[in-house]
Amino acid sequence: MPTLADVGRVAGVSRGTVSNVFNHPDLVRADVHQRVKAAARQLGYDGPDPRGRVLRDGKFNAIGFLPPGAYAIADVIRSPYGRELVLGVSIACDAAGATLSLINGRDETRNSSIREALVDGFILGHSADIDLITSAQRRRLPFVILESDAGPDVNSIRIDGRSGALAAVRHLAALGHRRFAILSIRRTSGPPIIHIPGSGKSAITAGFQLDHERLVGFAQGLAEINLSINDVPIIETTPGEPSAGAVVFDRVPQATAILTMSDWQAITVLDEAIRRGINIPEHLSVVGFDGTAESARTTPPLTTVAQDIAGKGRLAADMVFANAAPKQIVMPVELVVRGSTARPRR
Repeated sequence: MPTLADVGRVAGVSRGTVSNVFNHPDLVRADVHQRVKAAARQLGYDGPDPRGRVLRDGKFNAIGFLPPGAYAIADVIRSPYGRELVLGVSIACDAAGATLSLINGRDETRNSSIREALVDGFILGHSADIDLITSAQRRRLPFVILESDAGPDVNSIRIDGRSGALAAVRHLAALGHRRFAILSIRRTSGPPIIHIPGSGKSAITAGFQLDHERLVGFAQGLAEINLSINDVPIIETTPGEPSAGAVVFDRVPQATAILTMSDWQAITVLDEAIRRGINIPEHLSVVGFDGTAESARTTPPLTTVAQDIAGKGRLAADMVFANAAPKQIVMPVELVVRGSTARPRR
């Protein structure tokens, strides 16, 4: 393989001048720059080995994103929420001239991935596993945790999930709904877990901080109309679980309104309704959560609790690049009313 010295000999300049052409071109006269580039093309030299720069500077010019829960990289790409979040991170990386590395979030690999990833900082999709935070701290790299408050010494960005869930219940209650079901998020892989009141199945104990905050918001809204969340069927599913819609119609047919924790969950209910010839919202009202672009294109358009997903991704990446004093940011949410909710049938 040709070297800097080889290019210098052909171009009639020093090795240092060749290095400046590739690394600091503003320091080299235009005619010398052209002569060196011509010599490099003649020899088939594409530039210094990036591994040398990494060893010299100790920087990879890359940021790592670890998805939440049991998500693998493919799950992030399939997820409407995941795509918009990664888009936001990517916009910040483009502006900084940095690379984005997607890190597999599977339980069996995520800790080793944090230890071994060739990046300068991390965006962690969750903090359910304290070892994850410890692994990042041991590397002395900046990182941001999403949807969890890990304390004053850790960068975090989360949404106001409780107020968003409360707004969803109040909207449906104002329409006259009194028979609800909840689609909660299962953070491990597997089929839906169904909690039917009186069935003896234990209450939900897993999940992330955001999930519990939304359950608190749902409970508060239900209490305002003299209902208990303990009397409401709750179905735990991974956001993209294809059977979620079928479980809703088969196991809780009495419900007139479905509260979900993600647009993706809500979309599975709308898709199943179309397959079964069930009219939404005449027969059933559905509220999503996230405000993804897909939520405005469903049939009918989805009422949802919206957040600035891409903005959250951009902010997280900017915080990693800044590597400043830790901040804990809570982003607002907004109920967007569309065509998937209406008064219940009498």
